[in-house]
Amino acid sequence: MVSPPHDLAFAALTAICQVIDKALDLESALKEILRILSEELSMQRATVTLFDQDSGRLSISASHGLSAEESERGVYRLGEGVTGRIFATAEPYVIPDISKEPLFLDKTGSRSIARGMISFIGVPILLHSEPIGVLNVDRLFDDDTEYDLDVDFLKVVATLIAQFISLNDQIREREQNLVRENLSLKSQISRENKGPYIVGKSLAMSEVERQLHKVAPTKATVLLLGESGVGKTLIARIVHQLSERKDHPFIKVNCAAIPENLLEAELFGAERGAYTGASQTRTGRFEEADQGTIFLDEIGELNPAVQAKLLRVLQEREFERLGSSRTRTVDVRIMAATNRDLREQVQQGVFRPDLYYRLNVFPIEVPPLRDRKEDITGLLSHFLRKVEQEYGRNLFLSPESLSALLAYDWPGNVREMENLVERLAIMSDSETITRDFLTPYLLGALHSDPVCITDTQSMRPSSLKDMERKELLSALERNGWIQYKAADELGLSPRQMGYRVKKYRLETAIAQGRAALRHG
Repeated sequence: MVSPPHDLAFAALTAICQVIDKALDLESALKEILRILSEELSMQRATVTLFDQDSGRLSISASHGLSAEESERGVYRLGEGVTGRIFATAEPYVIPDISKEPLFLDKTGSRSIARGMISFIGVPILLHSEPIGVLNVDRLFDDDTEYDLDVDFLKVVATLIAQFISLNDQIREREQNLVRENLSLKSQISRENKGPYIVGKSLAMSEVERQLHKVAPTKATVLLLGESGVGKTLIARIVHQLSERKDHPFIKVNCAAIPENLLEAELFGAERGAYTGASQTRTGRFEEADQGTIFLDEIGELNPAVQAKLLRVLQEREFERLGSSRTRTVDVRIMAATNRDLREQVQQGVFRPDLYYRLNVFPIEVPPLRDRKEDITGLLSHFLRKVEQEYGRNLFLSPESLSALLAYDWPGNVREMENLVERLAIMSDSETITRDFLTPYLLGALHSDPVCITDTQSMRPSSLKDMERKELLSALERNGWIQYKAADELGLSPRQMGYRVKKYRLETAIAQGRAALRHG
């Protein structure tokens, strides 16, 4: 068989150009081009092998005359075999008889049972003079065949393929731009409809907002870092709402609030009888989050056993329920948050380094409120509007009380502010919050640290401790003497609450309170 006559080659190119209507489906377009080469010009097996930026290897993207299994085997390192050489040199390569060419690897295994002398022609696919892939074809030739015409013809085809790929890249980039614009619009609509959005326009929070808009449409694992109460849960919800998973569950798990011996069952589920008290089969939170997002708050509190199982879910998206040998798979996006320094925990051997690197794909640092005081006024307005809707109270801050709030360091961050405003709405008999009314709530709400208010220096330290102790006891009583619930109300982490329970020796009071509830 000789090289294709001019009219056949022209007809083949015309047919290939008509594939432009399939250009948006690159794989389909490439397969159609290879089919035309086979049927119109008697070129047998044909492949388009493209360079993958992620793996750094060449792999078959489309083929004709190969099975799916054979195509999957067509993966080459740079410089490996004939295909790797063509890509590396950006020059065509012709093998008159593949059986006599040691460089020809036949990694697909598609020529092992072929009969007759098979010739091989490969040309680089160039875009802007740089190789992006290789076009290969097999032909049955006689010894006296001239290959130059075939090489020139395939170069033209490779140029058309490069244009198809370029068109797809441009369309994909345009789609990504549209996704970003869509996210911006969703954020605007969310604000107008009182949905989840970031309150605050400081440079620090604008950077956080920019990062979450970047990562939301991807599948990347997000690690939110920052002190307790800065709003990590809100940011996780925003990322979920702006992602393709927004119509599926958003499941939050506070890893510090669940007893260590029950955390594994909480996350992965348990079969009936798996442990004492497991009277029925329990679905884990990962199963509940299938197709959606799971947010693991306080992830630095995980014990080593759960860390190992979580690492497997991150890597394989599979796990077993407690007490079961059946492997289950989930399609879930994992987001995590911590107020701890995980790198320090890794160095101390408390946190697995492989899990840390898996979680730390896209870290977002959320700054504390004391470092972005320009957001305080906006946040106060937001929470005052919220209590107006929920409690029917119109509250106003006097200039002196606003100055006090602006000077306050907010150790409990945004959560502390929200709880404070709600408490003021409940306790205040007046619409105007004065500094005299406000000061005790600031001093007793969370910390015994001095507050930068003019008349606080005159108060005795012992009275500050008494006020904090009373506030802790009141919160515990309101929450059934459950520490993590009281901590959440006060804007504290469970660890911070535990510290204060020990500091003020509240263990006996808690035990007595729980006993009274059981016998009441």
